[in-house]
Amino acid sequence: MKTKIVIIDDHQLFREGVKRILDFEPSFEVVAEGDDGEDALEIVESHKPDVVIMDINMPNMNGVEATKQLIEANEDTKVIILSIHDDENYVTHALKTGARGYLLKEMDADTLIEAVKVVADGGSYLHPKVTHNLVNEFRRLATSSGQATPTQPLQPEIRRPLHILTRRECEVLQMLADGKSNRGIGEALFISEKTVKNHVSNILQKMNVNDRTQAVVFSIKNGWVEVK
Repeated sequence: MKTKIVIIDDHQLFREGVKRILDFEPSFEVVAEGDDGEDALEIVESHKPDVVIMDINMPNMNGVEATKQLIEANEDTKVIILSIHDDENYVTHALKTGARGYLLKEMDADTLIEAVKVVADGGSYLHPKVTHNLVNEFRRLATSSGQATPTQPLQPEIRRPLHILTRRECEVLQMLADGKSNRGIGEALFISEKTVKNHVSNILQKMNVNDRTQAVVFSIKNGWVEVK
């Protein structure tokens, strides 16, 4: 069965661009589109999509409020927020309402497709740049709470998880924590994006997590990656 998708964005040209990208994926079907949050409530009720891709800034009702109402009506609704804002306050606010994903509008086609697949499968997905900013916020909060000081770093020793991952997979994991996209990782390691995707899939399977965000958070807590 195809993944049914609804796109909600008040900019028609951008919306059409997103739809065109999704139409290239044989397992996707865009079943409806809308201009604002009020449209989203009606469209989701009528079409019962698997994934809702929703702009954060829209007239009448913004994407965060629409997401909140959609989740209140049906907690299984899977929403990916689209935004130009990479500030952690925007991200955390959107996630608190129940959104499963947060993408920046500067995303590439591969990131969009990957995000929809991950969220449709029940996982969560954050744009790589957003992940990096959240890691920095994690470090700031840890420092301000006394867990780390300039003379007592947050992570005095990095313990790479070589007991479950290969050295190459450890490198990829670190770059995920650094906020690099698959393309950026491939360029840094001189490997193809396909190879990067295979490494990421292996990492998620070995770590028993659903998505790269969970992998990064788990790795930070266990001291497996450097928080830069």
